[in-house]
Amino acid sequence: MAKKGQYKKNAKPSSVRQRKYNSKPAQKKRRAQRNAARNAAIKDGRVKKGDGKDVDHKNKGKANGKLNNSKSNTRVRSASANRADNRGTGGRKKKSTTKAQRKRR
Repeated sequence: MAKKGQYKKNAKPSSVRQRKYNSKPAQKKRRAQRNAARNAAIKDGRVKKGDGKDVDHKNKGKANGKLNNSKSNTRVRSASANRADNRGTGGRKKKSTTKAQRKRR
């Protein structure tokens, strides 16, 4: 693995871009807030390591850039459901189905 602040010679541009983004101070703070929310949920017994659950913030903190880690603003969700809802910010794409296809299900 490359050392801090360095990249492999054959690193893909997307990898370099992601590494730069993850090392920015603002992103480090957001990651620390997400980790703090997860740790609080583990302490409360709401989630466990490896249970396939995500701790979701109801209010994403887009106005001031800070996540509210209060118990009333966090909820436990399955990883797939949480990441589907966050598809605009790195989650999976929504399947495009017609109204007729949805009726057949």
